[in-house]
Amino acid sequence: MINCSIYERIFKRFDEDGDGKLSPSELRRCVGTIGEELLMEEAQEVVESMDSDGDGLREGEERKMEELREAFRMYEMEGSGCITPKSLKRMLSRLGESRSVEECSVMIREFDVNGDGVLSFDEFKLMMF
Repeated sequence: MINCSIYERIFKRFDEDGDGKLSPSELRRCVGTIGEELLMEEAQEVVESMDSDGDGLREGEERKMEELREAFRMYEMEGSGCITPKSLKRMLSRLGESRSVEECSVMIREFDVNGDGVLSFDEFKLMMF
């Protein structure tokens, strides 16, 4: 069995800006620590070849993002693309947490960046991380 925590620690060491991705410049520095040299063009090619869907995320991050999308879909209002106070109340009730619509509105306001009273997927991501 592979000990993923070791790889995760190594990855975090080289992910200098903490964005969950290795940029070409971060990859070049990583390779440099083992005494090798990687040209910027080569580093860019490596990063692009490892990015399975072109969104700039590494595979593990893609899996986390899909799990987050699934969680978001559980809370959103029937395909509306957002979490409303009412849909949050409904989901919390299913989880055994009784909240009023007003309490759910307050919870949403904490992460409602654009102030529209609902959570978009991007706002949900902010809340989860």
